[in-house]
Amino acid sequence: MSMIIVTTFSNILSYKLLQHTMRIIALLYTLLLSLTAVGQISEPVVFSHKINQSENKASIVFEASIDEGWHVYSIDNNEMIISATFNIEKIEGCQLDGKLIASGDEIKTFDNMFNCEVRYFEKKATFTQNIIITDKTYYISGYLEYGACNNESCLPPTAINFTYSGSKQIETTTPVIPALPLQVATYDPNKSDTLQNKLINDLWTPVSAVENTSTETNNNSLWIIFITSFLGGFIALLTPCVWPIIPMTVSFFLKRSNDKSKGIRDSLTYGLSIIIIYVSIGVVITTLAGPSALNALSTNAIFNIFFTAMLIIFGLSFLGAFELNLPTSWSNTIDRKAEKTTGLLSIFLMAFTLALVSFSCTGPIIGFLLVELATSGSFVAPMIGMLGFALALALPFTIFALFPQMMKKMPRSGNWMETMKVMLGFIEIAFALKFFSVADLAYGWNILDREVFIVLWIVIALAAGLYLWRIIKLNHDENTNSIGPLRLIGGMICISFAIYLVPGLWGAPLKAVSAFTPPMYTQDFILDKSIPHSQFNNYEEGMQAAKLQNKPVLLDFTGYGCVNCREMETSVWSDPEIANIINNDFILISLYVDDKTPLNEKITIKENTKETVLRTKGDKWSYLQRYKFGVNAQPYYVILDEKGNILGKPHHYDLNIDKFKLFLTNARDESKLHK
Repeated sequence: MSMIIVTTFSNILSYKLLQHTMRIIALLYTLLLSLTAVGQISEPVVFSHKINQSENKASIVFEASIDEGWHVYSIDNNEMIISATFNIEKIEGCQLDGKLIASGDEIKTFDNMFNCEVRYFEKKATFTQNIIITDKTYYISGYLEYGACNNESCLPPTAINFTYSGSKQIETTTPVIPALPLQVATYDPNKSDTLQNKLINDLWTPVSAVENTSTETNNNSLWIIFITSFLGGFIALLTPCVWPIIPMTVSFFLKRSNDKSKGIRDSLTYGLSIIIIYVSIGVVITTLAGPSALNALSTNAIFNIFFTAMLIIFGLSFLGAFELNLPTSWSNTIDRKAEKTTGLLSIFLMAFTLALVSFSCTGPIIGFLLVELATSGSFVAPMIGMLGFALALALPFTIFALFPQMMKKMPRSGNWMETMKVMLGFIEIAFALKFFSVADLAYGWNILDREVFIVLWIVIALAAGLYLWRIIKLNHDENTNSIGPLRLIGGMICISFAIYLVPGLWGAPLKAVSAFTPPMYTQDFILDKSIPHSQFNNYEEGMQAAKLQNKPVLLDFTGYGCVNCREMETSVWSDPEIANIINNDFILISLYVDDKTPLNEKITIKENTKETVLRTKGDKWSYLQRYKFGVNAQPYYVILDEKGNILGKPHHYDLNIDKFKLFLTNARDESKLHK
């Protein structure tokens, strides 16, 4: 009787697990659908706001108009849902009176996707925040954040910015600046020089981008993410925490049942469970952060410094300084539950135990991958990356279950796996420098310029090579001076890589690692002065210079954290013929969309019926790219005449030197025809 109860309970739990699995698959499907809309602007929700004041009290009222089929979530929903929230940036002379209030025809329903009750509004919604005025005058600024969905996709978290000021007697509202081109920070709009103001407006006039391959580039990037993560999972397989477990687990499934087909089915289920576990990590990261937040993290100082420290800690752990292990009670608890259950749930719990037990080896690799995926700015990158990682991790369990005789040919566990851990430690520390460099560039600290970065990489590569040759030894290494052919070749590769980096100290492009090193302009000593450098980092100033010199403009939309931008500069721009054309025939303006330098004054613009606040120079140049060219991808190259008219076709990331040369010469020739 007890056996029947246990079996029934297990089946119920297995059914619940299947439900959760289907929810994950449904969410993945929804997010992948949203990917197909890359580059399209969807504005299903329009917000307006106002302030109503009476003596010492006031109410800030936000009113939403919602398209058919869409809904806006109310306040205080489940944590997984983007509820409406009221956020303060600055407040003086007043204080909040209670929480944000939602009003309208609120709908309550059970959402199968989130497995909870949700509350939302359709067609119309109103959110009100009451305030109490405590001084004669007051000032309050901030934003309302909300989330909106339909049956197929969701919008990223969206902010409605507001700024209000006034007194107890007089109600005032800060006006909204209608458009950015009238508020260029480098000029005074109050000057009587109307010709100058007209020039500014003309420079910002939207033009038609003839060619836009951002969607194709994005799809290619996702494939690169998948392949890179798959390789990361393959590396994790070769660590001492995972490799020895493979034959034990497969043998267990094949021997615990007389039915070989059932053993194979259990092994396949085990592999599928591994995939579900790691893809769920990507789903959680994407759902909690959202695409806008992931993109903003790419140059956030705190984010990059945190992960710099994390990668260094992981690297030191791989080098043997200490062990990073999750509490053993976690894995023991899961293991005991796996033993007490049967069926699908038992196999899933075994896979979860593997994830916990192998954390000391897989954690650093997953951590590094998640950093790269989070800073990619893609909504689905964490899920695609974790899918690739988990697929590589799960594949051997499936292959060896189908062909168990192959397990006899598996390399035995040994010191080679410890050597691999140490090498991964060197790699983690090397890449930690890359993330610190992004923050250093974006905030202008000037700590890690190109020479310092290259020197540190040379030292790391030399240390790795000397370790493989057993000239450098760590505490846990075996006491022998002999080296095998693989260690000999590996050491030669590391030493050769260190020698390859040396010319970079004098300005060599180092094309093989150009995506990771800081840009060339941060280097103090460069022998080859012909490599192009931006003459201007301000659009209006560069355009004025182009008019004075009667030259066309090569406009370069780039970013400090843009890997492809660095590759283009060192792999294509460094070509002598390309460098000669850029230096002699163009005014080069490089606009960094992630420049964190604050504007002298915040600029409020209305974009796609929404108010947006531009706070930094990067915000301004990013908006220029969207407003004038309708594109928001970097690198993005476009050639303009001195009046801001487009010449030829825009150019994207492409390491083909001949194509970039053709892009330059065609636009240059067209410019000469117009003169």
